[in-house]
Amino acid sequence: MTVSTGSIALFAVLFLLPGQGKPPAGVPENLRVPEGERLVLQAHAEGFQIYVCQASAEQKLSWVFKAPEAKLLDRKGATIGQHYGGPAWKHKDGSEVTGKVAARHDAPEADSIPWLLLTAAGHSGSGLLSRVTTIQRLHTKGGQPPAGGCEESKRGTESKVPYTADYYFYASAQGSR
Repeated sequence: MTVSTGSIALFAVLFLLPGQGKPPAGVPENLRVPEGERLVLQAHAEGFQIYVCQASAEQKLSWVFKAPEAKLLDRKGATIGQHYGGPAWKHKDGSEVTGKVAARHDAPEADSIPWLLLTAAGHSGSGLLSRVTTIQRLHTKGGQPPAGGCEESKRGTESKVPYTADYYFYASAQGSR
């Protein structure tokens, strides 16, 4: 059988995407990706979870989550995108996906934000993230709201809490054939 250069290129586009790896092992049942989806990108995030000191419905001051602010890195530590409020992820190719939380699980590491399963809520651009359907946030470290310190004198102020996480982006295996 003869394999053309075009066939090899198509194989590379469909199966050897940059940052692609194996789906993570040991994921809690409620955070598992639906059947028929395959991993298209894995990125490590380094940045902040931003909280604002504000009054709740009961008028009690507390730190309330505002948005993430993080850079997305490939396995070699090169920046390949960013993560910000929405929640949204933007790849260096210009494609973007926004997500909606479908499930959460307490992080195994104390004082770390929960692990999440998100479904795509919107897309822009035509690159790698334009066909993502599911996102996992796993292996979180840090990011929990500040302990105390939200009093009247701090009302409206922001606090940036460092965090890291691994994000796994999936797309329908049928849509890539």
